[in-house]
Amino acid sequence: MRRFFLSLVLVAAGVAGGFVLTGRMATMSDSRAQPAAAAAAPASASPPAPAQTPAVAVGPDFTRVAAAAVQGVANISSLQVVRTPSSPFANDPFFRYFFGDDDAFGSRDRRSLSLGSGVVVSADGYIVTNNHVVGENVREITVSLPDKREVKGQVVGTDPATDIALLKIALKNLPVVPWGDSSQLKVGEWVLAIGSPFQLNQTVTAGIVSATGRQNVGIADYEDFIQTDAAINPGNSGGALINSRGELVGINTAIFSQSGGYQGVGFAVPSNLARHVIEDLRKYGEVQRGAVDFRVDSLTPELAEQVGAASTQGAIVTRMVRNSASYAAGLRPGDVIVKYNGKAIADPGQLNRFVADEKAGTTAALTIVREGRELEVKVPIVSASAAVRRRR
Repeated sequence: MRRFFLSLVLVAAGVAGGFVLTGRMATMSDSRAQPAAAAAAPASASPPAPAQTPAVAVGPDFTRVAAAAVQGVANISSLQVVRTPSSPFANDPFFRYFFGDDDAFGSRDRRSLSLGSGVVVSADGYIVTNNHVVGENVREITVSLPDKREVKGQVVGTDPATDIALLKIALKNLPVVPWGDSSQLKVGEWVLAIGSPFQLNQTVTAGIVSATGRQNVGIADYEDFIQTDAAINPGNSGGALINSRGELVGINTAIFSQSGGYQGVGFAVPSNLARHVIEDLRKYGEVQRGAVDFRVDSLTPELAEQVGAASTQGAIVTRMVRNSASYAAGLRPGDVIVKYNGKAIADPGQLNRFVADEKAGTTAALTIVREGRELEVKVPIVSASAAVRRRR
């Protein structure tokens, strides 16, 4: 019995130990499977959304506008004859001081080639460019079109005051760059400059309008420029400044540079001004401008104090003759013109532009300051060409 009981105890202990071991194994099995089950759990769920790619900034697309506009921009080459003195001392200031401009050695003709760009503005062959591209004493003008045709051009007229010239070629059905309204340009607006810098035909550069109405930059007598940072280089002169709608808003004219190349400051004649000039050149062969029979100058602080002006804004009358119409109307030397037909005058250049835009035979109301008092004088507007002939 004792042996039987001992055997029963051993069997019971073995069974109990088996249960305990089996339970631990099950527990261990469960604990190892949990990570795998957790990892597999998402497989039964909906697939995760794909990772979003960061948005890439894309600039404006000018491909369509540029493709159309380049078809109306030509390359202009002008052969000029320049007369130069034959004397080896011609550029010697000491020699010129004693002998003047008379050259006992005579003079000779030298050929000069000017290269630039032009814009086709009518299907029957009218092309607008810069006056300095055409030059003086022109012998021959060659127009190279985008379709590789080269034809001779004729000068219809030039306007040095705005640096605009009009050419004509004997071709029809030409691609035209449509006119735009330059008065609607905004600072910061995108523009394209199209031309032939360094004889690289149909070159397109992009930039923005940096400023409008730029004056007193020393480029032309009549200045009202669009400033842009679109790259303009030698050879771009006379080319097109195009807005984002493919319209002609300016004629590229000059750059400000200390190196001779592009430095981010370029100037273009506004399309509204260029269009007015070429319409007059087509009709009359010259630009019909108004003029006055007196001269004005800038106000310095010293002059302003002497004449009793409150500031240096305006234009002071510096020269006139007693038998002139303006003198008869009451204007006098030393008067400071501060308004023109009610519009404030900042400087002589602005006054000259207002006068130039008037028609000959009309009158203009000038608000002047004389001895600290404001007066109004009405002066006649005459033809600019007639005024030049009288001065000669």
